[in-house]
Amino acid sequence: MSSEQHQIKRKKKVPAKEVDDSNDETLKDESKIETRVEISDQAESESESKTDTSEEDIEQQLLKAQATIKDYWDQIMRLKAEIENNIKRSSRDIENAHKFALRNFAESLLPILDSMEMGQQAAESDKASLSSIAEGTQLTMSMFVQALEKHGLKQIDPVGESFDPDQHQAISIVEDENAESNTVISVMQKGFSLNDRLVRPAMVVVAK
Repeated sequence: MSSEQHQIKRKKKVPAKEVDDSNDETLKDESKIETRVEISDQAESESESKTDTSEEDIEQQLLKAQATIKDYWDQIMRLKAEIENNIKRSSRDIENAHKFALRNFAESLLPILDSMEMGQQAAESDKASLSSIAEGTQLTMSMFVQALEKHGLKQIDPVGESFDPDQHQAISIVEDENAESNTVISVMQKGFSLNDRLVRPAMVVVAK
């Protein structure tokens, strides 16, 4: 046997079935790879879609937050302006109150001044009499007391009352059989209170 024949015998033929199986496995592997690539592409596409949606949501939330902040800022500025206007108005009212606090009191004194002028003219008249002057003076005094009481200023005239050291000032203590002890028997100078607050104590004489 020649060497060439010997080599031919050593070569083995591959069965056709095994070739077909090998090809099938190769096709299956390629199909798996393609499937994996498609899945990867799909996942990447979904991820990009989610990313785009997430960015849109964030942008919308940001715009909404900015609008809310602007609304709050406008409210704060309006409130600030209102507070400033109230402060200015209050300051103006207080200033006017200080300037014109005595206006009503001054108006109530004007009739008294008119009465005093009329009394003076009557006293200078040739027809004036002591009784008419006294009557005019009493009328003017009554008007003055009424004007004071109208504005909360009241007289303290405690004749016959018990001595009150919070409202009376004793200038003398005398014995008086007709009066009870510690009783005011005469008033030397009337006192005054303004809205129940003492302005001037009454100067009185007290029974011993």
